[in-house]
Amino acid sequence: MTATAAAASKGKNAGRGTGLLSLFTLGATPSGAVRGGLQVASLLIPLLAWAAIASLGLVDEKFLPSPGAVFRSLASMAESGILFQDIVASTGRVFAGFLLATVLAVPIGICMGVYPAVCALCEPLIAMLRYMPAAAFIPLLIIYLGIGEEPKIALIFLGTIYFNILMVMDAVKFVPKELIETTLTLGGRSRQVLVQVVARYSLPSIIDTLRINIATSWNLVVVAELVAAEVGLGKRIQLAQRFFRTDQIFAELIVLGLIGFAIDMGFRLLLRLSCRWAV
Repeated sequence: MTATAAAASKGKNAGRGTGLLSLFTLGATPSGAVRGGLQVASLLIPLLAWAAIASLGLVDEKFLPSPGAVFRSLASMAESGILFQDIVASTGRVFAGFLLATVLAVPIGICMGVYPAVCALCEPLIAMLRYMPAAAFIPLLIIYLGIGEEPKIALIFLGTIYFNILMVMDAVKFVPKELIETTLTLGGRSRQVLVQVVARYSLPSIIDTLRINIATSWNLVVVAELVAAEVGLGKRIQLAQRFFRTDQIFAELIVLGLIGFAIDMGFRLLLRLSCRWAV
């Protein structure tokens, strides 16, 4: 190594800094252990702050229950079986509505991304519909479908399908045209291009789209269960609010967060297993 190169390397390493500050240097990549420590800290720090505020009595416990009170409420609901019943009901509604939206959104989004004519036909209507709040459809859904499971599933469907379609369409538009043209030149048919080229190339982005948008389904299921529901996490939150049980509200919110985190990790695992070439 020449003296000039050594000096340049030394200056570059010096510019990156040392210690904790080096983690926040542009281009720095933390090790696996450091990354895991930061992820644990992101959960531990708010929990400790919450416990400190509750123990010092800075906020009335009626408005901010302690972590211990929330845990006891969570254990009580789990012991009685109510918690499991609510989780099953809410999860079933979310997956039913989101699965239906996905089954329709993915092929429509792919066609809109591949065929400009289909995009020109569908995009203006979808772009308008996605700005209509899904919750505003609740009165109509109750009138049309009653107060059973159907309006709740339909609300989740309406609240996610349009975003899924547009995000899938955008993912498909990033498929290199050279791949499509080469496939057609080699004798590939339109179906082969869509399935073996466009769908496979877009699969990582599509999975990531579903991972992001399923969070909207959980927001909507809580709203749906506030109206004409007998069981569900959202219904339990409403009942707790009626009796000023903030500890139970916090417990239900934590359950919602944990379920969402588990689903997010599930999608990440699916992405790694099905698209190893893209991870």
